Amino acid sequence: MRIATWNVNGIRARLHAVPAWLAAARPDVALLQEIKSADDGFPRAPFEDLGYRVETHGQKGFNGVAILSRLPLEDVARGLPGDPADDQARWIEATVIGARAVRVACLYLPNGNPAPGPKYDYKLGWMARLEARARDMLPAEEPLVLAGDYNVIPQPSDAARPEAWAGDALFLPEARAAFRRLLHLGFTDAVRLALPGPGVYTFWDYQAGAFERNDGIRIDHLLLSPQAADLYLDAGVDAGARAGDKPSDHVPAWVELDA
Repeated sequence: MRIATWNVNGIRARLHAVPAWLAAARPDVALLQEIKSADDGFPRAPFEDLGYRVETHGQKGFNGVAILSRLPLEDVARGLPGDPADDQARWIEATVIGARAVRVACLYLPNGNPAPGPKYDYKLGWMARLEARARDMLPAEEPLVLAGDYNVIPQPSDAARPEAWAGDALFLPEARAAFRRLLHLGFTDAVRLALPGPGVYTFWDYQAGAFERNDGIRIDHLLLSPQAADLYLDAGVDAGARAGDKPSDHVPAWVELDA
């Protein structure tokens, strides 16, 4: 079972690129972030034509997440628990029915800039809710993948120029510590299993030829529960997607499970 995550930075703006990548890479499950579309405005047909079931948790013009699956889905749930007043569309989860059932959660974690400030406080509060949800899900002892745009640079090696991000919400100590707390629950960073060295990035700014200079950061992650890590086969980053016509500033990352 190949599970991919991709912040597409607007599904309609990327309607040429996303179906083409899906047709070539053929992930069983694609978790999309920042679709920037309400549920009733999501362009389902190009994906359904490729054999994908589409489940969205959308928001007009902002945020929004989606699960595309060539396998059956059960128990779809929308919205990160813990704050009934939070109306930002940043979380959707479901169980993928393969040879083994795998629970997947697609998340678009808040950016948090400018920091300090209310947006950074919201980011840290959202991460605390994410940790609480992960704690609630782990006792089921089922394969679980928490994947998406985390907007966190975990280590200096996850940035080409870490010093340039020193004051950014993506790299501030509190956000990195919150990410580590997830790992300490028993989750494994799938991409780092396959690619432990430097120079592995999932985001390049549109400005100043960042992609051409490989001046990137790694902020899109697939975290595996112990039961999912037991099924791990491979993982990677499809950096070539950044070189296409009118690309997203993110590229897909993926994990292959024996499921």
